[in-house]
Amino acid sequence: MNNSSYVSSPEWQRNLAVCFFGSFVNIVAMTLLLPFLPLYVEQLGVKGHAAIVQWSGIAFGATFLSAALVAPLWGRLADRYGSKPNLIRASFGMVVSMALIGLAQNVWQLVALRLLVGLAGGYTSGSYVIVAAQTPKNRSAWALGMLASGIMAGNLIGPLLGGVLPQWLGIRSTFFAASGCILLNLLATCVLIREEKRVGPATDKHAKRHAQKHESTLSGLSQRKLVLSMFITAALLMVANMSIEPIITVYVEQLVNRASSVTVIAGLAMSAAALGSILSASYLGKIADRVGAMKVVVACLAVSGLLLIPQAFVVAAWQLILLRFLMGLALGGLLPCVTAIIRHNVPDGSVGRILGYSTSFQYAGQVMGPVLGGFVGGHMGMRYVFLMTCIVLLVSAAYNALLAPAALETSLESEPIP
Repeated sequence: MNNSSYVSSPEWQRNLAVCFFGSFVNIVAMTLLLPFLPLYVEQLGVKGHAAIVQWSGIAFGATFLSAALVAPLWGRLADRYGSKPNLIRASFGMVVSMALIGLAQNVWQLVALRLLVGLAGGYTSGSYVIVAAQTPKNRSAWALGMLASGIMAGNLIGPLLGGVLPQWLGIRSTFFAASGCILLNLLATCVLIREEKRVGPATDKHAKRHAQKHESTLSGLSQRKLVLSMFITAALLMVANMSIEPIITVYVEQLVNRASSVTVIAGLAMSAAALGSILSASYLGKIADRVGAMKVVVACLAVSGLLLIPQAFVVAAWQLILLRFLMGLALGGLLPCVTAIIRHNVPDGSVGRILGYSTSFQYAGQVMGPVLGGFVGGHMGMRYVFLMTCIVLLVSAAYNALLAPAALETSLESEPIP
Protein backbone atom coordinates (compact mmCIF):
# COMPACT_ATOMS: atom_id res chain seq x y z
CA MET A 1 0.00 0.00 0.00
CA ASN A 2 1.22 3.44 -0.91
CA ASN A 3 1.17 5.66 2.19
CA SER A 4 2.69 8.70 0.60
CA SER A 5 -0.44 10.71 1.33
CA TYR A 6 0.09 10.29 5.08
CA VAL A 7 2.44 12.12 7.38
CA SER A 8 5.70 10.36 8.20
CA SER A 9 5.76 7.56 10.79
CA PRO A 10 7.26 9.56 13.70
CA GLU A 11 4.73 12.34 13.13
CA TRP A 12 1.56 10.25 13.12
CA GLN A 13 2.85 8.38 16.15
CA ARG A 14 3.54 11.67 17.94
CA ASN A 15 0.09 12.92 16.95
CA LEU A 16 -1.40 9.74 18.44
CA ALA A 17 0.54 10.21 21.70
CA VAL A 18 -0.57 13.84 22.10
CA CYS A 19 -4.19 12.98 21.24
CA PHE A 20 -4.10 10.04 23.67
CA PHE A 21 -2.88 12.29 26.51
CA GLY A 22 -5.18 15.16 25.56
CA SER A 23 -8.30 12.99 25.27
CA PHE A 24 -7.52 11.35 28.61
CA VAL A 25 -7.14 14.73 30.35
CA ASN A 26 -10.30 16.17 28.78
CA ILE A 27 -12.43 13.16 29.69
CA VAL A 28 -11.08 13.19 33.25
CA ALA A 29 -12.03 16.87 33.47
CA MET A 30 -15.54 16.19 32.15
CA THR A 31 -16.25 13.22 34.45
CA LEU A 32 -14.50 14.11 37.72
CA LEU A 33 -17.51 16.13 38.87
CA LEU A 34 -19.78 13.04 38.95
CA PRO A 35 -19.18 12.12 42.62
CA PHE A 36 -19.59 15.66 43.97
CA LEU A 37 -22.02 17.22 41.48
CA PRO A 38 -25.00 16.97 43.89
CA LEU A 39 -22.89 18.57 46.62
CA TYR A 40 -21.95 21.45 44.31
CA VAL A 41 -25.60 21.89 43.28
CA GLU A 42 -26.57 22.09 46.95
CA GLN A 43 -23.71 24.52 47.59
CA LEU A 44 -25.15 26.74 44.84
CA GLY A 45 -28.39 27.14 46.78
CA VAL A 46 -30.65 24.27 45.67
CA LYS A 47 -32.65 22.81 48.58
CA GLY A 48 -34.47 19.51 48.92
CA HIS A 49 -33.37 16.03 47.85
CA ALA A 50 -35.64 15.82 44.79
CA ALA A 51 -34.57 19.24 43.49
CA ILE A 52 -30.88 18.45 44.00
CA VAL A 53 -31.19 15.17 42.08
CA GLN A 54 -33.17 16.85 39.30
CA TRP A 55 -30.73 19.74 38.83
CA SER A 56 -27.74 17.38 39.02
CA GLY A 57 -29.21 15.33 36.16
CA ILE A 58 -29.91 18.44 34.11
CA ALA A 59 -26.41 19.83 34.66
CA PHE A 60 -24.75 16.53 33.79
CA GLY A 61 -26.82 15.87 30.66
CA ALA A 62 -26.49 19.43 29.35
CA THR A 63 -22.93 18.79 28.14
CA PHE A 64 -23.89 15.74 26.08
CA LEU A 65 -26.90 17.51 24.57
CA SER A 66 -24.95 20.52 23.33
CA ALA A 67 -21.99 18.36 22.23
CA ALA A 68 -24.28 16.17 20.12
CA LEU A 69 -25.70 19.23 18.36
CA VAL A 70 -22.36 20.79 17.37
CA ALA A 71 -20.20 17.71 16.71
CA PRO A 72 -20.97 17.63 12.94
CA LEU A 73 -20.17 21.36 12.70
CA TRP A 74 -16.74 20.95 14.27
CA GLY A 75 -16.12 17.96 12.01
CA ARG A 76 -17.02 19.98 8.93
CA LEU A 77 -14.72 22.84 9.99
CA ALA A 78 -11.93 20.31 10.62
CA ASP A 79 -12.33 19.07 7.04
CA ARG A 80 -12.13 22.63 5.75
CA TYR A 81 -9.43 24.20 7.92
CA GLY A 82 -7.58 21.22 9.38
CA SER A 83 -7.85 19.15 12.55
CA LYS A 84 -5.08 20.89 14.51
CA PRO A 85 -6.89 24.26 14.70
CA ASN A 86 -9.99 22.35 15.83
CA LEU A 87 -8.03 20.65 18.63
CA ILE A 88 -6.57 24.00 19.73
CA ARG A 89 -10.05 25.55 19.74
CA ALA A 90 -11.47 22.67 21.79
CA SER A 91 -8.62 22.80 24.33
CA PHE A 92 -8.95 26.55 24.76
CA GLY A 93 -12.73 26.24 25.13
CA MET A 94 -12.31 23.60 27.85
CA VAL A 95 -9.71 25.69 29.71
CA VAL A 96 -12.10 28.64 29.87
CA SER A 97 -15.32 26.73 30.57
CA MET A 98 -13.86 24.53 33.32
CA ALA A 99 -12.44 27.57 35.10
CA LEU A 100 -15.78 29.38 34.81
CA ILE A 101 -17.63 26.40 36.31
CA GLY A 102 -15.47 26.87 39.41
CA LEU A 103 -16.76 30.47 39.58
CA ALA A 104 -20.49 29.66 39.19
CA GLN A 105 -22.73 31.49 41.67
CA ASN A 106 -26.04 29.69 41.11
CA VAL A 107 -27.38 26.52 39.51
CA TRP A 108 -28.55 28.32 36.36
CA GLN A 109 -25.00 29.46 35.69
CA LEU A 110 -23.79 25.90 36.29
CA VAL A 111 -26.20 24.48 33.70
CA ALA A 112 -25.29 27.22 31.20
CA LEU A 113 -21.59 26.54 31.69
CA ARG A 114 -22.12 22.78 31.32
CA LEU A 115 -23.81 23.58 27.99
CA LEU A 116 -20.73 25.66 27.12
CA VAL A 117 -18.48 22.66 27.86
CA GLY A 118 -20.33 20.68 25.19
CA LEU A 119 -20.40 23.57 22.73
CA ALA A 120 -16.78 24.60 23.12
CA GLY A 121 -15.27 21.13 23.66
CA GLY A 122 -14.88 18.31 21.19
CA TYR A 123 -11.23 17.40 21.74
CA THR A 124 -11.88 13.66 21.78
CA SER A 125 -13.95 13.67 18.58
CA GLY A 126 -11.31 15.91 16.96
CA SER A 127 -8.64 13.44 18.04
CA TYR A 128 -10.52 10.63 16.30
CA VAL A 129 -10.59 12.72 13.11
CA ILE A 130 -6.86 13.51 13.00
CA VAL A 131 -5.80 9.99 14.03
CA ALA A 132 -8.18 8.37 11.53
CA ALA A 133 -7.17 10.72 8.72
CA GLN A 134 -3.39 10.69 9.18
CA THR A 135 -2.59 7.17 10.33
CA PRO A 136 -1.68 4.60 7.65
CA LYS A 137 -4.78 2.54 6.94
CA ASN A 138 -3.06 -0.72 7.79
CA ARG A 139 -2.48 0.64 11.33
CA SER A 140 -5.65 2.73 11.72
CA ALA A 141 -7.74 0.30 13.80
CA TRP A 142 -4.83 -0.26 16.21
CA ALA A 143 -4.21 3.50 16.54
CA LEU A 144 -7.91 4.19 17.09
CA GLY A 145 -7.97 1.40 19.66
CA MET A 146 -5.11 3.05 21.54
CA LEU A 147 -6.99 6.36 21.46
CA ALA A 148 -10.16 4.64 22.69
CA SER A 149 -8.16 3.15 25.57
CA GLY A 150 -7.10 6.65 26.65
CA ILE A 151 -10.69 7.89 26.49
CA MET A 152 -12.03 4.94 28.49
CA ALA A 153 -9.20 5.32 31.01
CA GLY A 154 -10.33 8.94 31.47
CA ASN A 155 -13.87 7.74 32.12
CA LEU A 156 -12.49 5.35 34.74
CA ILE A 157 -10.03 7.71 36.46
CA GLY A 158 -12.18 10.87 36.37
CA PRO A 159 -14.81 9.81 38.93
CA LEU A 160 -12.11 8.30 41.15
CA LEU A 161 -10.24 11.62 41.24
CA GLY A 162 -13.54 13.41 41.73
CA GLY A 163 -14.08 11.45 44.90
CA VAL A 164 -10.69 12.49 46.33
CA LEU A 165 -9.68 15.93 45.04
CA PRO A 166 -12.56 17.98 46.56
CA GLN A 167 -11.55 16.74 50.01
CA TRP A 168 -8.01 18.03 49.46
CA LEU A 169 -8.57 21.11 47.31
CA GLY A 170 -12.25 22.01 47.71
CA ILE A 171 -14.87 21.76 44.99
CA ARG A 172 -14.13 25.06 43.23
CA SER A 173 -10.37 24.54 43.30
CA THR A 174 -10.87 21.11 41.72
CA PHE A 175 -12.30 22.78 38.63
CA PHE A 176 -9.38 25.23 38.54
CA ALA A 177 -6.91 22.32 38.75
CA ALA A 178 -8.68 20.58 35.87
CA SER A 179 -8.50 23.78 33.82
CA GLY A 180 -4.76 23.98 34.50
CA CYS A 181 -4.20 20.40 33.30
CA ILE A 182 -6.10 21.12 30.08
CA LEU A 183 -3.93 24.24 29.62
CA LEU A 184 -0.87 21.96 29.55
CA ASN A 185 -2.65 19.87 26.94
CA LEU A 186 -3.35 23.02 24.92
CA LEU A 187 0.35 23.85 24.89
CA ALA A 188 1.28 20.29 23.88
CA THR A 189 -1.26 20.39 21.05
CA CYS A 190 0.09 23.71 19.75
CA VAL A 191 3.73 22.61 19.83
CA LEU A 192 3.72 18.88 19.07
CA ILE A 193 0.83 18.12 16.71
CA ARG A 194 1.87 17.98 13.06
CA GLU A 195 -0.72 17.96 10.30
CA GLU A 196 -0.05 17.54 6.61
CA LYS A 197 -0.90 20.51 4.43
CA ARG A 198 -4.22 20.21 2.67
CA VAL A 199 -4.61 21.02 -1.00
CA GLY A 200 -7.39 23.54 -1.51
CA PRO A 201 -9.90 22.03 -3.91
CA ALA A 202 -10.92 25.48 -5.12
CA THR A 203 -7.39 26.12 -6.42
CA ASP A 204 -6.43 22.63 -7.56
CA LYS A 205 -8.57 21.22 -10.37
CA HIS A 206 -7.20 17.72 -10.04
CA ALA A 207 -7.96 17.67 -6.31
CA LYS A 208 -11.46 18.88 -7.04
CA ARG A 209 -12.05 16.10 -9.58
CA HIS A 210 -10.59 13.60 -7.10
CA ALA A 211 -13.01 14.71 -4.36
CA GLN A 212 -15.98 14.65 -6.76
CA LYS A 213 -15.11 11.11 -7.83
CA HIS A 214 -15.10 9.87 -4.26
CA GLU A 215 -18.30 11.78 -3.45
CA SER A 216 -20.02 9.94 -6.29
CA THR A 217 -18.68 6.65 -4.95
CA LEU A 218 -20.16 7.43 -1.53
CA SER A 219 -23.55 7.90 -3.13
CA GLY A 220 -23.81 4.14 -3.65
CA LEU A 221 -26.73 2.60 -1.75
CA SER A 222 -24.66 -0.14 -0.08
CA GLN A 223 -22.11 2.36 1.21
CA ARG A 224 -24.73 4.74 2.59
CA LYS A 225 -26.33 1.82 4.40
CA LEU A 226 -22.94 0.76 5.75
CA VAL A 227 -22.05 4.19 7.15
CA LEU A 228 -25.54 4.65 8.62
CA SER A 229 -25.24 1.21 10.22
CA MET A 230 -21.98 2.30 11.84
CA PHE A 231 -23.70 5.42 13.23
CA ILE A 232 -26.40 3.25 14.78
CA THR A 233 -23.84 0.75 16.07
CA ALA A 234 -21.92 3.57 17.79
CA ALA A 235 -25.15 4.72 19.45
CA LEU A 236 -26.01 1.17 20.53
CA LEU A 237 -22.57 0.77 22.08
CA MET A 238 -23.31 3.72 24.35
CA VAL A 239 -26.84 2.46 25.05
CA ALA A 240 -25.41 -0.92 26.05
CA ASN A 241 -22.86 0.75 28.33
CA MET A 242 -25.22 3.27 29.89
CA SER A 243 -28.54 1.39 30.10
CA ILE A 244 -27.20 -0.66 33.01
CA GLU A 245 -25.80 2.32 34.95
CA PRO A 246 -29.07 3.49 36.59
CA ILE A 247 -29.91 0.02 37.93
CA ILE A 248 -26.50 -1.38 38.92
CA THR A 249 -26.68 -0.18 42.53
CA VAL A 250 -30.26 -1.39 42.98
CA TYR A 251 -29.41 -4.70 41.30
CA VAL A 252 -26.41 -5.21 43.58
CA GLU A 253 -28.68 -4.67 46.61
CA GLN A 254 -30.46 -7.88 45.64
CA LEU A 255 -27.17 -9.81 45.57
CA VAL A 256 -25.46 -8.78 48.81
CA ASN A 257 -26.47 -9.01 52.44
CA ARG A 258 -24.55 -6.05 53.87
CA ALA A 259 -25.94 -2.65 52.94
CA SER A 260 -22.60 -1.00 53.68
CA SER A 261 -20.91 -2.86 50.81
CA VAL A 262 -23.51 -2.09 48.12
CA THR A 263 -21.91 1.08 46.74
CA VAL A 264 -18.43 -0.46 46.77
CA ILE A 265 -19.54 -3.52 44.80
CA ALA A 266 -21.61 -1.40 42.41
CA GLY A 267 -18.52 0.75 41.78
CA LEU A 268 -16.45 -2.37 41.14
CA ALA A 269 -19.03 -3.65 38.65
CA MET A 270 -18.98 -0.36 36.73
CA SER A 271 -15.19 -0.14 36.82
CA ALA A 272 -14.79 -3.77 35.72
CA ALA A 273 -16.45 -3.07 32.37
CA ALA A 274 -14.32 0.04 31.82
CA LEU A 275 -11.14 -1.84 32.74
CA GLY A 276 -11.97 -4.64 30.32
CA SER A 277 -12.47 -2.14 27.49
CA ILE A 278 -9.18 -0.40 28.27
CA LEU A 279 -7.29 -3.69 28.12
CA SER A 280 -8.87 -4.94 24.90
CA ALA A 281 -9.30 -1.86 22.69
CA SER A 282 -5.83 -1.69 21.13
CA TYR A 283 -5.51 -5.50 20.89
CA LEU A 284 -8.84 -5.87 19.08
CA GLY A 285 -7.84 -2.95 16.86
CA LYS A 286 -4.70 -4.83 15.90
CA ILE A 287 -6.79 -7.91 15.06
CA ALA A 288 -9.12 -5.73 12.98
CA ASP A 289 -6.16 -4.43 10.94
CA ARG A 290 -5.35 -8.06 10.13
CA VAL A 291 -8.76 -9.70 9.54
CA GLY A 292 -11.05 -6.74 8.83
CA ALA A 293 -12.83 -4.30 11.12
CA MET A 294 -16.36 -5.45 10.24
CA LYS A 295 -15.65 -9.02 11.35
CA VAL A 296 -14.50 -7.69 14.73
CA VAL A 297 -17.59 -5.46 15.02
CA VAL A 298 -19.95 -8.40 14.38
CA ALA A 299 -18.06 -10.67 16.79
CA CYS A 300 -17.94 -8.01 19.55
CA LEU A 301 -21.66 -7.27 19.25
CA ALA A 302 -22.57 -10.96 19.34
CA VAL A 303 -20.32 -11.81 22.29
CA SER A 304 -21.46 -8.73 24.25
CA GLY A 305 -25.10 -9.60 23.64
CA LEU A 306 -24.64 -13.20 24.77
CA LEU A 307 -22.78 -12.10 27.92
CA LEU A 308 -25.80 -10.04 28.96
CA ILE A 309 -27.94 -13.17 29.36
CA PRO A 310 -26.10 -14.63 32.38
CA GLN A 311 -25.89 -11.14 33.91
CA ALA A 312 -29.67 -11.20 34.21
CA PHE A 313 -29.55 -14.37 36.32
CA VAL A 314 -26.48 -14.00 38.55
CA VAL A 315 -26.83 -15.02 42.19
CA ALA A 316 -23.61 -13.51 43.57
CA ALA A 317 -21.90 -10.15 43.24
CA TRP A 318 -18.59 -11.65 42.06
CA GLN A 319 -20.40 -13.25 39.11
CA LEU A 320 -21.75 -9.86 38.03
CA ILE A 321 -18.31 -8.23 38.34
CA LEU A 322 -16.66 -11.00 36.30
CA LEU A 323 -19.31 -10.88 33.57
CA ARG A 324 -19.11 -7.07 33.38
CA PHE A 325 -15.33 -7.36 32.95
CA LEU A 326 -15.75 -9.91 30.14
CA MET A 327 -18.35 -7.71 28.49
CA GLY A 328 -15.95 -4.77 28.72
CA LEU A 329 -13.33 -6.87 26.92
CA ALA A 330 -15.82 -7.46 24.10
CA LEU A 331 -17.10 -3.87 23.89
CA GLY A 332 -13.59 -2.41 23.83
CA GLY A 333 -13.10 -3.24 20.14
CA LEU A 334 -16.33 -1.70 18.89
CA LEU A 335 -15.70 2.04 18.82
CA PRO A 336 -12.23 1.97 17.16
CA CYS A 337 -13.45 -0.54 14.58
CA VAL A 338 -16.60 1.48 13.85
CA THR A 339 -14.44 4.58 13.37
CA ALA A 340 -12.02 2.67 11.11
CA ILE A 341 -14.87 1.40 8.91
CA ILE A 342 -16.30 4.91 8.54
CA ARG A 343 -12.83 6.25 7.75
CA HIS A 344 -12.25 3.64 5.05
CA ASN A 345 -15.63 4.15 3.40
CA VAL A 346 -15.93 7.93 3.09
CA PRO A 347 -13.98 10.39 0.93
CA ASP A 348 -10.88 11.92 2.51
CA GLY A 349 -12.42 15.38 2.36
CA SER A 350 -15.48 14.32 4.39
CA VAL A 351 -13.85 12.38 7.22
CA GLY A 352 -14.33 15.07 9.87
CA ARG A 353 -17.96 15.77 8.99
CA ILE A 354 -18.97 12.09 8.90
CA LEU A 355 -17.13 11.27 12.12
CA GLY A 356 -18.87 14.30 13.64
CA TYR A 357 -22.21 12.67 12.87
CA SER A 358 -20.91 9.45 14.44
CA THR A 359 -20.02 11.39 17.59
CA SER A 360 -23.53 12.87 17.69
CA PHE A 361 -25.01 9.37 17.57
CA GLN A 362 -22.72 8.32 20.44
CA TYR A 363 -23.87 11.24 22.57
CA ALA A 364 -27.48 10.37 21.72
CA GLY A 365 -26.80 6.84 22.96
CA GLN A 366 -25.37 8.22 26.20
CA VAL A 367 -28.61 10.13 26.75
CA MET A 368 -30.98 7.33 25.67
CA GLY A 369 -29.21 4.52 27.55
CA PRO A 370 -29.91 5.67 31.13
CA VAL A 371 -33.46 6.74 30.19
CA LEU A 372 -34.31 3.36 28.65
CA GLY A 373 -32.55 1.43 31.40
CA GLY A 374 -34.34 3.34 34.14
CA PHE A 375 -37.73 2.99 32.43
CA VAL A 376 -37.46 -0.76 31.76
CA GLY A 377 -35.93 -1.45 35.17
CA GLY A 378 -38.63 0.52 36.96
CA HIS A 379 -41.62 -0.88 35.07
CA MET A 380 -40.59 -4.43 34.13
CA GLY A 381 -37.80 -5.41 36.52
CA MET A 382 -34.01 -5.28 36.66
CA ARG A 383 -33.37 -8.48 34.74
CA TYR A 384 -35.29 -7.22 31.72
CA VAL A 385 -32.80 -4.36 31.25
CA PHE A 386 -30.07 -6.92 30.55
CA LEU A 387 -32.32 -9.00 28.30
CA MET A 388 -33.55 -5.97 26.35
CA THR A 389 -29.98 -4.80 25.75
CA CYS A 390 -29.04 -8.34 24.73
CA ILE A 391 -31.71 -8.43 22.02
CA VAL A 392 -30.66 -5.02 20.71
CA LEU A 393 -26.99 -6.02 20.40
CA LEU A 394 -27.74 -9.40 18.77
CA VAL A 395 -30.04 -7.80 16.19
CA SER A 396 -27.33 -5.24 15.44
CA ALA A 397 -24.76 -8.04 15.06
CA ALA A 398 -26.99 -9.88 12.59
CA TYR A 399 -27.63 -6.75 10.51
CA ASN A 400 -23.94 -5.83 10.39
CA ALA A 401 -23.10 -9.39 9.35
CA LEU A 402 -25.33 -8.89 6.30
CA LEU A 403 -23.43 -5.69 5.46
CA ALA A 404 -19.99 -7.26 5.92
CA PRO A 405 -19.46 -8.08 2.20
CA ALA A 406 -20.27 -4.46 1.26
CA ALA A 407 -17.68 -3.22 3.75
CA LEU A 408 -15.00 -5.34 2.12
CA GLU A 409 -15.98 -4.56 -1.45
CA THR A 410 -16.56 -0.81 -1.23
CA SER A 411 -13.73 0.17 1.11
CA LEU A 412 -12.07 3.23 -0.43
CA GLU A 413 -8.31 3.17 -0.66
CA SER A 414 -6.60 6.51 -0.22
CA GLU A 415 -5.07 7.69 -3.47
CA PRO A 416 -2.27 10.27 -3.33
CA ILE A 417 -3.04 13.42 -5.27
CA PRO A 418 -0.20 14.21 -7.71
